[in-house]
Amino acid sequence: MKRGLIAATGVVAMLVSVAACGSSGGDDKDGDSGSGKGKTLTVWFMDGSNPAGWTKSVQAEFEQKTGAKLNIQVQKWDGIQQKLTTALSESSPPDVFEVGNTQTPSYAQTGGLAELDGLKKEIGQDWTESLNKSAEFEGKQYAAPWWAANRVVIYNKKIWADAGIKDVPRTRAEFFKDLQAIGKQDGVEPLYLPGQNWYFFDGLTIGTGADLVKKDGNKYVSNLADPKVAKAMDIYKQYQAFSKAPKDKDEATPQQADVFAKGRTGAFIGMGWEAQTAIKANPAIEKDLGYFAIPGESADKPEGVFLGGSNLAIAENSKKQALAKEFLKIALSDKNEGALAHEAGLIPNKSSLLSQVQANSAGAAGAPAAKGGGTTPLIPEWAAVENAPNPIKTYMTAVLGGASPEQAAKQVEGEINKRLSQKS
Repeated sequence: MKRGLIAATGVVAMLVSVAACGSSGGDDKDGDSGSGKGKTLTVWFMDGSNPAGWTKSVQAEFEQKTGAKLNIQVQKWDGIQQKLTTALSESSPPDVFEVGNTQTPSYAQTGGLAELDGLKKEIGQDWTESLNKSAEFEGKQYAAPWWAANRVVIYNKKIWADAGIKDVPRTRAEFFKDLQAIGKQDGVEPLYLPGQNWYFFDGLTIGTGADLVKKDGNKYVSNLADPKVAKAMDIYKQYQAFSKAPKDKDEATPQQADVFAKGRTGAFIGMGWEAQTAIKANPAIEKDLGYFAIPGESADKPEGVFLGGSNLAIAENSKKQALAKEFLKIALSDKNEGALAHEAGLIPNKSSLLSQVQANSAGAAGAPAAKGGGTTPLIPEWAAVENAPNPIKTYMTAVLGGASPEQAAKQVEGEINKRLSQKS
């Protein structure tokens, strides 16, 4: 899932419209056979998620096995929440669709997703727990984990070599020591890290075991004042001290890959695909690119990371649910999950398949952190919190500006609580 697209817009409408229209879901669900002769299964993928080789292989296998045709429709991320909400409320929705991992709970709550407990028992007993959490809601399986991606350190090998660094760091302390050495070079910024790289910070909270929300009676409220959150913010502050980036901007303002592309920055923390953005801005930098997992406190455990990714779900109103499950069995098979990891460098849904990602340098660097990764709070109410202006970004800037974590938390917790209660 592309982060930043889980805005609150349309969430309230979604909770009403889908719940009103989605009910028993599928009066004609193909029986138990999943036979597809004479039928067409409609699948929605998001732009950039289904690489060409993987798609061709899965389509051929599905059509040969079931006798059905596969109608793949690629959707744009922009505006997808409202489009999908509307589609799920209709009598002929897409049968199978990709949904962002942090968006899944909202759709599950509305009744728009078919329950998949049986499918999990059949093919998902060894799905990676950290990836599968987002596909569950209130103890039931409402989607299947498909892929994930997380942030890594993207670095300039030449700058590191010029600083006398021979090996990539394996601990946070080693990383800080290396950044100090890089900073001694004239005109070189050790690390580009703006003050509001919120998803890196979320990973740090996962690493410290912090929860961003807590239960207060029957509702969720801010937990930003938790000392574990403060510890994560202190780690972020130590990182940010090596950067000249603005404290009140995020990684897209300006695009951090464009800054890195100028060749005077030691490293930045980002998604693997951001390296291609840097190469596009300055092709000469490609030969100097390297990647490694964000180091944790000890060498045996990488830093906590936010696992952005996607799940595959079946619409409750689909009349081809058995056929749709056949598609999921094929798409999520070990063969095809491994092929996806190999082709696109994405983290597959099983730890046993992680070796398939080694062909992609950025993917290989991110894979070790996947097991201990996590997401934002997997509750429907969370969507509103990240709506701009994100109050947690405000908290981060306040701490970097000199406020204590406790003071900064008090400044924004009222706004967070208002958003968690869905009040305007």
